[in-house]
Amino acid sequence: MAYPFVYTGIRVRDLDRAVRFYTEALGMRLVRRTAVKETAGEYAVLRSPDAAQVLELNWYAPGSSAPHAEPPYATPGDALDHLAFVVGDVDQAYSDLLAKGAKPLVPPFDEGEERLAFVTDPDGTPIELLEAFSGA
Repeated sequence: MAYPFVYTGIRVRDLDRAVRFYTEALGMRLVRRTAVKETAGEYAVLRSPDAAQVLELNWYAPGSSAPHAEPPYATPGDALDHLAFVVGDVDQAYSDLLAKGAKPLVPPFDEGEERLAFVTDPDGTPIELLEAFSGA
């Protein structure tokens, strides 16, 4: 089974400030910005010119129910939010990675046109498995 790497998601304290920094300071382009009603949070997807991978900036409302939003920020820049990998079949990949030592975080579920699941690596870093990535 192949696991192509597609994007990195990072947690930010202030989404407006982060988008401004990555677009103005680093020349990235804002591809989309989306509110997530389930967590009262929001995320923004950015891309560098001519780049295949994207950066996802995630802001979680205080007390968010997002599985990878805790623990709360302690020191700026101290937390990697999650890594994402495109898979052909989320259910199969989820089972495959659990068998290879990953820990379950969120079982497979549908979100719009995408199917997702989350596991953690042996050190606890959240990994998103993403089927039918719409690409930014």
